[in-house]
Amino acid sequence: MPHQIQTFAVDILRLCLWLVILAVVFVPLERLFTLREAKVRRAGIGTDLVWYFISSLLPGILLGVPMAIVALGVHHIVPSQVQEFSAGLPLGWRIVASLVVGEIGFYWGHRWSHEIPFLWKFHALHHSAEHLDWLVNTRAHPVDMVFGKFVGLVPLYILGLASPLSGKLDIVPLIVVFVGTFWGFFIHANVRWRFGWLEHIVATPAFHHWHHTRRDHIDRNYSAMLPFVDRLFGSYYVPREWPEDYGTDHPVPARMHEQLIQPLSPR
Repeated sequence: MPHQIQTFAVDILRLCLWLVILAVVFVPLERLFTLREAKVRRAGIGTDLVWYFISSLLPGILLGVPMAIVALGVHHIVPSQVQEFSAGLPLGWRIVASLVVGEIGFYWGHRWSHEIPFLWKFHALHHSAEHLDWLVNTRAHPVDMVFGKFVGLVPLYILGLASPLSGKLDIVPLIVVFVGTFWGFFIHANVRWRFGWLEHIVATPAFHHWHHTRRDHIDRNYSAMLPFVDRLFGSYYVPREWPEDYGTDHPVPARMHEQLIQPLSPR
C-alpha cells in the first residue's frame, strides 16, 4: 500500500508539472492570438481541471487488461511474419507508420462515438463546451477516453507496430500517445492561426473547431492530426471562415459528479 500511494503521488506530481508546461505554452498564445475573447478563469475551468487529472489517470489504468488481452490474442492469431516485418522497420519508419495507422484507428473510434447512440452519451460531455480553449481537450468521460485510445491502439498491436518481438520497452506507442495528446491540446486552443496549404496535411484549430459546432458540421473532421483520413472517408470540411458557435443540444449536467454518472443511466 505505501508503494501504491507513492506511485500515485508521483503520477499527480508528474501531471501537475505537465499542466504547468501546457499552461506556460498555451495561455500566452491564447492571449496574444485570441480567436474569441475569454477570461483565463472562465466558467467551468475548475471542473475541466478536475477532468484533466481524471482523464490522464484513469484510461491508463483501465486499458491495462484490455490491451493485455489484445496482445495475447495477436500473438496467437496474427502470422509471425507480420510481427517480424514491423519489428525490422527502422525506428523512424515505424513511428511514421504508427502515427498513420493509429490515426485511422482513432478516426473510426471517434466517428463511432458520434454515430452509435450508446457511445455518444459518453462523448457528448466533450462537445458540451460552448467555448473552446486548450483545456477543453481533457473534458472527456473516462469511458469515452478509454474507447478512443483502445480503438486507436489495437491496429498498432495487430500490425506489430506497438509491440516488436525484441521484448524490450517499446517507445513507439509512447511517442504516438504523447504526440496525439499534445496535438489534442493544440487543436482545441483559442487561437486564430491559419496555416494555408499546411491545413491539408496536419490538423489545425480551424479544422477541429468546425467539429465542435453545435449542429451543422459536428459530423465532420474526426481526425486528431492527419486530415487526409477525413478526406479518405468523406468527412473533411474546412472553409475559410471560423464557426460561430460551439456546443451540443444533448443535455449535459453542469456538476461534475452528474457528468460522470449520467451516461451510465439506462434512459
